[in-house]
Amino acid sequence: MGTVVDDAASVEFHAFFERHYAELARLACLLTGEPDAADDLAADALLALWHRWDRVRAADHPVAYARGVVANLARTRIRGAVRERRRIALFWSQREEKTENPDVAGVVDVQAALRRLPFRKRACVVLRHAFDLSEKDTALTLGVSVGTVKSQTSKGMAELQRLLGAEGAPRRLQAAMVPASEGGGRNR
Repeated sequence: MGTVVDDAASVEFHAFFERHYAELARLACLLTGEPDAADDLAADALLALWHRWDRVRAADHPVAYARGVVANLARTRIRGAVRERRRIALFWSQREEKTENPDVAGVVDVQAALRRLPFRKRACVVLRHAFDLSEKDTALTLGVSVGTVKSQTSKGMAELQRLLGAEGAPRRLQAAMVPASEGGGRNR
C-alpha cells in the first residue's frame, strides 16, 4: 500500500518537474544573472521540493512554493558572491602598491615556485605570508580548520624551500612576498 502512494507521488512530482523546470531555471537566471548557474539552482530547488513533496503537493500553490525556494537559493548564491567579492577587495585594499628596490628575480622565482604547489598549500602560504593573515583568518577564508592551515602552510613552505633551494629560501620568500614597509606578525 505504501508503494502505491510512493509511486503516485513519484509520478505527480515527475509531471510537476516536466511542467515547471524550465520556468524555475529562467527565474533563477533572471534573479542571479548567471545562465550557467540557473540550471543548478532549479535542480537544487526541485530536489528540495522532492524531499518535502508531501507538504508541497498539499500546498494551495505548489508553483509559488517552488518559486520561493528558487528565490531563496538565488539569494544565498548572491550573498555568497558578494561576501567573496568583499574578501577579495579587502585583500587588495590592504596590499601596498609600491615596494622600494624590489627583488624582481626573486619575485619571479617565488611566483614560479608557487605555481607548482597544489592549490590548498599555495593558498595557505600566500594568505599567511603575502597577506599576513592569521591562521584563524586564513582558516575562515578557505573554509578549513586552523590545524589544516598550519599543516598546509608548513608543508607548502617546505616545498617552496626545496624548489627555491634551501639556502636563503626563507629570506627570498620574505623579500618577494611581503612589502618592504611591513614586518612580521603572522602568529596572531
